[in-house]
Amino acid sequence: MTLKNFMSSAAMALLALVMAGCGGSGGGGPAVSSMSATTVSYGRTMTVTVFGTELADSAIDMIVEGPCGPVSRVGAGIDLQQQFTCKVSGLGPLIPRIRTPNNVELASLRLSVPTPQVSMAVTQGSRSGTYVVELDPVAAPASVDNFLAYVNAGFYRNTLFHRVISNFVVQAGGYIAGPSEKAPTLPAIVLESNNGLKNLRGSIAMARTEAFNSATAQFYINLVDNSDLDYFSAEKPGYAVFGKVVSGLDIVDEIGKVPTVVQSTALLNLPASNVVITAASQTR
Repeated sequence: MTLKNFMSSAAMALLALVMAGCGGSGGGGPAVSSMSATTVSYGRTMTVTVFGTELADSAIDMIVEGPCGPVSRVGAGIDLQQQFTCKVSGLGPLIPRIRTPNNVELASLRLSVPTPQVSMAVTQGSRSGTYVVELDPVAAPASVDNFLAYVNAGFYRNTLFHRVISNFVVQAGGYIAGPSEKAPTLPAIVLESNNGLKNLRGSIAMARTEAFNSATAQFYINLVDNSDLDYFSAEKPGYAVFGKVVSGLDIVDEIGKVPTVVQSTALLNLPASNVVITAASQTR
Protein backbone atom coordinates (compact mmCIF):
# COMPACT_ATOMS: atom_id res chain seq x y z
CA MET A 1 0.00 0.00 0.00
CA THR A 2 1.38 3.41 -0.90
CA LEU A 3 1.58 6.28 1.57
CA LYS A 4 -1.15 8.07 -0.42
CA ASN A 5 -3.53 5.08 -0.18
CA PHE A 6 -2.81 4.67 3.54
CA MET A 7 -3.64 8.33 4.25
CA SER A 8 -6.88 8.04 2.28
CA SER A 9 -7.90 4.97 4.28
CA ALA A 10 -7.07 6.69 7.55
CA ALA A 11 -9.09 9.76 6.57
CA MET A 12 -12.13 7.62 5.70
CA ALA A 13 -11.89 5.77 9.02
CA LEU A 14 -11.71 9.06 10.91
CA LEU A 15 -14.74 10.38 9.01
CA ALA A 16 -16.70 7.22 9.84
CA LEU A 17 -15.78 7.60 13.51
CA VAL A 18 -17.03 11.21 13.55
CA MET A 19 -20.32 10.21 11.84
CA ALA A 20 -20.86 7.40 14.32
CA GLY A 21 -20.45 9.83 17.20
CA CYS A 22 -23.18 12.03 15.67
CA GLY A 23 -25.55 9.12 15.02
CA GLY A 24 -24.86 8.99 11.32
CA SER A 25 -24.18 5.23 11.31
CA GLY A 26 -26.80 4.30 13.93
CA GLY A 27 -29.90 2.23 13.28
CA GLY A 28 -31.50 4.94 11.15
CA GLY A 29 -34.08 5.95 13.73
CA PRO A 30 -36.90 4.02 15.40
CA ALA A 31 -38.17 0.80 13.84
CA VAL A 32 -41.22 -1.29 14.83
CA SER A 33 -41.00 -5.07 14.63
CA SER A 34 -44.50 -5.79 16.03
CA MET A 35 -47.36 -4.28 18.01
CA SER A 36 -50.32 -5.70 19.92
CA ALA A 37 -53.38 -4.50 21.81
CA THR A 38 -55.36 -5.74 24.79
CA THR A 39 -58.93 -6.89 24.20
CA VAL A 40 -60.96 -3.96 22.91
CA SER A 41 -64.17 -3.34 24.89
CA TYR A 42 -66.52 -0.38 24.99
CA GLY A 43 -65.89 1.84 28.01
CA ARG A 44 -62.58 0.19 28.93
CA THR A 45 -58.98 1.30 28.53
CA MET A 46 -57.09 -0.23 25.62
CA THR A 47 -53.32 -0.73 25.98
CA VAL A 48 -51.17 -0.93 22.86
CA THR A 49 -47.66 -2.38 23.19
CA VAL A 50 -45.04 -1.60 20.55
CA PHE A 51 -41.84 -3.64 20.08
CA GLY A 52 -38.81 -2.63 18.02
CA THR A 53 -35.58 -0.70 18.26
CA GLU A 54 -34.64 2.87 19.17
CA LEU A 55 -38.10 3.49 20.64
CA ALA A 56 -37.10 5.30 23.82
CA ASP A 57 -37.00 9.05 24.49
CA SER A 58 -40.35 9.78 22.79
CA ALA A 59 -39.06 8.56 19.44
CA ILE A 60 -42.60 7.45 18.52
CA ASP A 61 -46.16 8.58 19.16
CA MET A 62 -49.56 6.93 18.72
CA ILE A 63 -52.66 8.37 17.11
CA VAL A 64 -55.96 6.49 16.93
CA GLU A 65 -58.52 6.56 14.16
CA GLY A 66 -61.88 5.70 15.66
CA PRO A 67 -63.67 5.88 19.02
CA CYS A 68 -60.90 6.15 21.60
CA GLY A 69 -60.19 9.02 24.00
CA PRO A 70 -56.94 10.95 24.50
CA VAL A 71 -53.79 8.85 24.07
CA SER A 72 -51.39 8.55 27.01
CA ARG A 73 -47.88 7.12 27.09
CA VAL A 74 -47.23 4.52 29.81
CA GLY A 75 -44.08 5.72 31.55
CA ALA A 76 -40.94 6.58 29.62
CA GLY A 77 -40.67 3.20 27.93
CA ILE A 78 -37.41 1.56 26.90
CA ASP A 79 -35.43 1.31 23.70
CA LEU A 80 -37.12 -1.98 22.75
CA GLN A 81 -40.69 -1.34 23.94
CA GLN A 82 -43.26 1.42 24.37
CA GLN A 83 -46.87 1.32 25.59
CA PHE A 84 -49.80 3.66 24.99
CA THR A 85 -53.35 3.72 26.36
CA CYS A 86 -56.70 5.28 25.49
CA LYS A 87 -60.27 4.71 26.69
CA VAL A 88 -62.64 3.18 24.14
CA SER A 89 -65.68 5.42 23.73
CA GLY A 90 -67.66 4.00 20.82
CA LEU A 91 -68.28 1.05 18.51
CA GLY A 92 -66.85 -0.02 15.18
CA PRO A 93 -63.44 0.23 13.48
CA LEU A 94 -60.48 1.33 15.59
CA ILE A 95 -56.98 1.83 14.11
CA PRO A 96 -54.03 2.73 16.35
CA ARG A 97 -51.14 4.07 14.26
CA ILE A 98 -47.52 4.38 15.40
CA ARG A 99 -45.69 7.37 13.94
CA THR A 100 -42.47 9.28 14.39
CA PRO A 101 -42.60 12.91 15.56
CA ASN A 102 -42.22 13.99 11.90
CA ASN A 103 -45.31 11.92 10.98
CA VAL A 104 -43.71 8.88 9.35
CA GLU A 105 -45.97 5.88 9.97
CA LEU A 106 -44.14 2.79 11.24
CA ALA A 107 -46.98 0.35 12.02
CA SER A 108 -50.72 0.07 12.63
CA LEU A 109 -53.40 -2.33 13.85
CA ARG A 110 -56.94 -2.79 12.56
CA LEU A 111 -59.34 -3.50 15.41
CA SER A 112 -63.09 -3.39 15.93
CA VAL A 113 -65.08 -2.47 19.03
CA PRO A 114 -67.99 -4.92 19.51
CA THR A 115 -71.38 -4.13 21.03
CA PRO A 116 -70.90 -4.45 24.81
CA GLN A 117 -72.41 -7.36 26.72
CA VAL A 118 -72.80 -8.07 30.43
CA SER A 119 -73.24 -11.51 31.99
CA MET A 120 -75.18 -11.82 35.26
CA ALA A 121 -75.28 -14.96 37.39
CA VAL A 122 -78.30 -15.42 39.64
CA THR A 123 -79.10 -17.90 42.42
CA GLN A 124 -82.18 -18.76 44.45
CA GLY A 125 -81.40 -21.41 47.02
CA SER A 126 -79.93 -24.36 45.13
CA ARG A 127 -81.09 -23.05 41.76
CA SER A 128 -78.81 -20.93 39.61
CA GLY A 129 -78.49 -19.59 36.10
CA THR A 130 -76.93 -16.90 33.94
CA TYR A 131 -78.36 -14.42 31.50
CA VAL A 132 -76.57 -12.04 29.15
CA VAL A 133 -77.65 -8.53 28.21
CA GLU A 134 -76.43 -6.66 25.15
CA LEU A 135 -76.23 -2.89 25.60
CA ASP A 136 -76.88 -0.07 23.14
CA PRO A 137 -74.43 2.82 23.77
CA VAL A 138 -75.46 4.53 20.54
CA ALA A 139 -79.11 4.99 21.56
CA ALA A 140 -78.54 5.30 25.33
CA PRO A 141 -74.94 6.36 26.05
CA ALA A 142 -75.53 7.80 29.53
CA SER A 143 -77.53 4.76 30.68
CA VAL A 144 -74.99 2.28 29.26
CA ASP A 145 -72.00 4.13 30.71
CA ASN A 146 -73.72 4.29 34.09
CA PHE A 147 -74.67 0.61 34.09
CA LEU A 148 -71.18 -0.50 33.03
CA ALA A 149 -69.60 1.67 35.70
CA TYR A 150 -71.64 -0.15 38.34
CA VAL A 151 -70.94 -3.54 36.76
CA ASN A 152 -67.18 -3.01 36.53
CA ALA A 153 -67.02 -1.66 40.08
CA GLY A 154 -68.60 -4.88 41.38
CA PHE A 155 -71.63 -3.00 42.72
CA TYR A 156 -74.24 -5.57 41.66
CA ARG A 157 -72.52 -8.53 43.31
CA ASN A 158 -74.83 -9.92 46.05
CA THR A 159 -77.67 -7.51 45.28
CA LEU A 160 -81.24 -8.80 45.13
CA PHE A 161 -84.04 -8.92 42.65
CA HIS A 162 -86.28 -7.07 45.09
CA ARG A 163 -89.32 -6.42 42.89
CA VAL A 164 -90.90 -9.28 40.97
CA ILE A 165 -94.29 -8.85 39.29
CA SER A 166 -95.44 -11.76 37.17
CA ASN A 167 -96.17 -10.87 33.53
CA PHE A 168 -94.68 -7.43 34.05
CA VAL A 169 -91.07 -6.84 35.23
CA VAL A 170 -88.28 -8.05 37.51
CA GLN A 171 -86.21 -5.31 39.17
CA ALA A 172 -82.81 -5.34 40.89
CA GLY A 173 -79.85 -3.27 41.98
CA GLY A 174 -81.02 -1.47 45.11
CA TYR A 175 -81.02 -3.99 47.97
CA ILE A 176 -78.89 -6.68 49.58
CA ALA A 177 -79.99 -9.55 51.81
CA GLY A 178 -81.88 -8.49 54.90
CA PRO A 179 -83.31 -6.87 52.92
CA SER A 180 -81.23 -3.73 53.36
CA GLU A 181 -81.07 -0.84 50.94
CA LYS A 182 -77.78 -0.44 49.07
CA ALA A 183 -77.02 3.19 48.37
CA PRO A 184 -75.91 4.14 44.85
CA THR A 185 -72.33 5.29 44.48
CA LEU A 186 -72.70 7.49 41.39
CA PRO A 187 -74.82 10.56 40.65
CA ALA A 188 -78.24 10.19 39.03
CA ILE A 189 -78.26 10.30 35.23
CA VAL A 190 -80.31 12.10 32.63
CA LEU A 191 -83.41 10.27 31.36
CA GLU A 192 -82.87 8.81 27.87
CA SER A 193 -86.31 7.35 27.24
CA ASN A 194 -86.86 9.21 23.95
CA ASN A 195 -84.21 7.15 22.15
CA GLY A 196 -86.32 4.90 19.93
CA LEU A 197 -85.89 1.79 22.10
CA LYS A 198 -89.07 0.19 23.40
CA ASN A 199 -90.01 -1.68 26.57
CA LEU A 200 -90.39 -4.97 24.74
CA ARG A 201 -90.12 -8.42 26.28
CA GLY A 202 -86.50 -9.06 27.29
CA SER A 203 -85.42 -5.43 27.18
CA ILE A 204 -83.50 -3.91 30.09
CA ALA A 205 -84.25 -0.38 31.30
CA MET A 206 -83.33 2.03 34.07
CA ALA A 207 -85.64 2.21 37.06
CA ARG A 208 -86.28 5.66 38.55
CA THR A 209 -88.47 7.58 40.95
CA GLU A 210 -91.19 10.02 39.91
CA ALA A 211 -88.41 12.52 39.25
CA PHE A 212 -87.46 12.10 35.60
CA ASN A 213 -83.66 12.39 35.94
CA SER A 214 -83.32 10.21 39.03
CA ALA A 215 -82.07 6.83 37.76
CA THR A 216 -78.97 5.48 39.53
CA ALA A 217 -78.15 1.78 40.02
CA GLN A 218 -81.54 0.07 39.80
CA PHE A 219 -82.65 -1.58 36.57
CA TYR A 220 -85.51 -3.79 35.44
CA ILE A 221 -86.11 -6.39 32.74
CA ASN A 222 -89.43 -6.58 30.92
CA LEU A 223 -91.12 -9.98 31.10
CA VAL A 224 -93.65 -8.95 28.44
CA ASP A 225 -94.14 -6.07 26.05
CA ASN A 226 -94.88 -3.04 28.24
CA SER A 227 -95.76 -0.17 25.92
CA ASP A 228 -97.17 1.80 28.87
CA LEU A 229 -93.56 2.27 30.02
CA ASP A 230 -92.41 3.79 26.71
CA TYR A 231 -91.81 7.45 25.97
CA PHE A 232 -95.07 9.25 25.12
CA SER A 233 -94.32 12.93 25.61
CA ALA A 234 -92.15 15.32 27.61
CA GLU A 235 -94.81 15.19 30.31
CA LYS A 236 -95.05 11.38 30.14
CA PRO A 237 -91.48 10.37 29.29
CA GLY A 238 -91.65 6.75 30.42
CA TYR A 239 -88.49 4.78 31.20
CA ALA A 240 -85.17 4.48 29.37
CA VAL A 241 -84.44 1.17 27.67
CA PHE A 242 -80.70 0.67 27.09
CA GLY A 243 -80.34 -2.96 25.96
CA LYS A 244 -81.86 -6.42 25.74
CA VAL A 245 -81.37 -9.96 26.99
CA VAL A 246 -79.68 -11.99 24.25
CA SER A 247 -79.12 -15.21 26.20
CA GLY A 248 -80.78 -16.79 29.23
CA LEU A 249 -84.20 -15.17 28.93
CA ASP A 250 -85.59 -18.40 30.38
CA ILE A 251 -83.63 -17.63 33.57
CA VAL A 252 -85.29 -14.20 33.73
CA ASP A 253 -88.68 -15.85 33.17
CA GLU A 254 -88.04 -18.15 36.13
CA ILE A 255 -87.30 -15.14 38.32
CA GLY A 256 -90.65 -13.73 37.25
CA LYS A 257 -92.44 -16.82 38.61
CA VAL A 258 -91.08 -16.84 42.17
CA PRO A 259 -93.57 -16.32 45.05
CA THR A 260 -93.46 -12.86 46.60
CA VAL A 261 -94.41 -11.22 49.89
CA VAL A 262 -95.18 -7.72 51.08
CA GLN A 263 -92.19 -6.66 53.15
CA SER A 264 -92.94 -2.93 53.47
CA THR A 265 -94.44 -0.04 51.53
CA ALA A 266 -91.16 0.12 49.61
CA LEU A 267 -91.03 -3.64 49.01
CA LEU A 268 -94.48 -4.75 47.93
CA ASN A 269 -93.29 -7.58 45.65
CA LEU A 270 -90.24 -9.02 47.39
CA PRO A 271 -89.36 -12.65 46.54
CA ALA A 272 -90.15 -14.86 49.55
CA SER A 273 -86.76 -16.53 49.03
CA ASN A 274 -83.81 -14.34 48.06
CA VAL A 275 -83.00 -14.10 44.35
CA VAL A 276 -79.37 -12.95 44.38
CA ILE A 277 -77.09 -11.61 41.66
CA THR A 278 -73.90 -13.46 42.57
CA ALA A 279 -71.74 -12.06 39.75
CA ALA A 280 -71.95 -9.41 37.05
CA SER A 281 -69.19 -8.85 34.51
CA GLN A 282 -68.63 -7.16 31.19
CA THR A 283 -67.84 -10.00 28.83
CA ARG A 284 -67.16 -7.89 25.72
